[in-house]
Amino acid sequence: MDLSVVIVSYDSEAHIGACLDSLDRHLTGVTHEICVVDNASTDGTREVVARRPHVTLVANARNRGFAAAVNEGLAATTGRLVMWINPDSALMDGGTSRLMADLDAAADVGIVGPCILDPDGALQRSARAFPSYDWAVGHRHSWLTRLFPNNPYSRRYLLGDLDPDRVSDVDWVSGACLLHRRELVGRIGPLDERFFMYCEDVDFCLRARRAGWAVRYHPGLHVVHHVAGSTRAVSRRMLVERHRSLWRYYLKHFNRHPLVDPVAWTAIWTRCGVVVAQDLIAALVRRS
Repeated sequence: MDLSVVIVSYDSEAHIGACLDSLDRHLTGVTHEICVVDNASTDGTREVVARRPHVTLVANARNRGFAAAVNEGLAATTGRLVMWINPDSALMDGGTSRLMADLDAAADVGIVGPCILDPDGALQRSARAFPSYDWAVGHRHSWLTRLFPNNPYSRRYLLGDLDPDRVSDVDWVSGACLLHRRELVGRIGPLDERFFMYCEDVDFCLRARRAGWAVRYHPGLHVVHHVAGSTRAVSRRMLVERHRSLWRYYLKHFNRHPLVDPVAWTAIWTRCGVVVAQDLIAALVRRS
C-alpha cells in the first residue's frame, strides 16, 4: 500500500462526505486506503462513513482527542506514506502524487504539507515558524495580526515572506493536511497524546526536525480547509484545549526558568479567559 489516509472526525456530518468524495476523485492513480477514526460523534458522521464500504471506520466510545485518534489510524493502516486530512478539508486536485514523489526523491524529508486555502481561495499560511515568545502577539488569531498583518512578529511566525508557489523547507506544517513517512513514526514515535487538540502537529514536526528530518511545504497539491468545521459546536471547550496545549508545548519545548514560567502560565490562561469571555458575549448577542 502506497498511501494511508487517516481522518479524525467529530460531529463532521456537514463536511466529511465532501472530504471523502475529494479523495475518491483525486486519488485514482494512487494505491491507497482510507481510515476514519470517529471520536464519539453525536450527529450522522458515522452513518455517512458507513455508506462507503471502501472506508475503514474506527468508532471510539468517547472523544479521545486528535493525537490519540491519529495514532489509532496509524495502527489500523499499513501504507508506507500517511496523509492526515481533517474532515472539513478536501483535495482540490490530483497533486498528492507530486507530494509523494517529493518524499520518495528526497531521503531527508520526513513531512510534506500542501498549499491550504480558505473556501474563498485565500491562503491559510499553513506553514509556519516554531512558536517562540513572539507567538503571543504574532499568531494567526491575535489582534495585532488582524489589525496589522504585516507587522514583523506576525510575518516571522506566519512566514509572511514565504512564496506560496515555491517548494520550501519550513519549521512545521498544519495537521489539517500533511503527508509523512510511516518510517518516521518508527524513528521518533507516534503523536504525543498529551495534546488532546492543537499543537500535536507542531510537536510532531519539531521532533522530526530534531531527529534530522526536513519538513517541507509543497504547493503541488491544493487543499481547501473550512477552519473549525468540526469544533465550532464545542468552541469554548476547544478554546480551553488550545490553551492547555500551548501550556504543555511550553513545558515540553521551551527553556524553563523559575521566573519566566509563572509569567508564561499567567499570560496563557489570562488570554484563555479573555477569548472564552468574548465567545460567551458573542453567543449572548446572537441570541438577543
